[in-house]
Order: sequence, then structure tokens, then C-alpha cells
Amino acid sequence: MTLGEHITVLRKKKGFSQSELGKIVGTSGDIIGRYERDEVKPSIEVVIKIADALEVSADFMIGKTSLEIDKSTLKRLEELSKLPEEAKKQVFLVVDALIRDFKAKQAYT
Repeated sequence: MTLGEHITVLRKKKGFSQSELGKIVGTSGDIIGRYERDEVKPSIEVVIKIADALEVSADFMIGKTSLEIDKSTLKRLEELSKLPEEAKKQVFLVVDALIRDFKAKQAYT
């Protein structure tokens, strides 16, 4: 997916018009439309503003990752990264168990 396609899909998912997104990032709806059609490429600063407005990472916007991480998840990951190593291991054990249980439940339904 191109940058423009990502912007279009995420903007519509958020329920923003091109004009509304343009106002949030400090440009016009016409320019957002040009970004969406891949006629022009925004600067990295504008990509970051658009990503912030759409509540995704810049990496996701530019296609570097397919993992769409919202702001609340990202905040949790940042908090997790600040924990001591032993605490991280404990959190990951719990998360791994929950994921395993969820997958098992899905397999049997």
C-alpha cells in the first residue's frame, strides 16, 4: 500500500474529510487529496503530523511496518520498556499465556 493509500484508508476510518485532516495538520484539503493520490509526497514533518492526527506510527504510514499501533498501545509499550528486565519478563509471561489461551479458545470454537 502506498503512503497515499494509507492516508486515505486511515482518514476515512477516523471519519475525517480531507479538509478536516488538512486543518489538523496545518495544510489544505486539496493538498491532502494530492497526497492521497500520490501526486506529491509530504515532507517527513508532515507525515509525522498526519500520523499523529490519525493516531498511528509514522512507520506504519510509510509502509515500514504492517503493524498498526494506536496511541494507547504505544504508550503501554513505552511504559513497558521502562521496566526493569525481570519485570518485563514477568509481563511477557502473562501476555504469552493470554495469547496462547486466546488462540486455543479460537481453535475450539
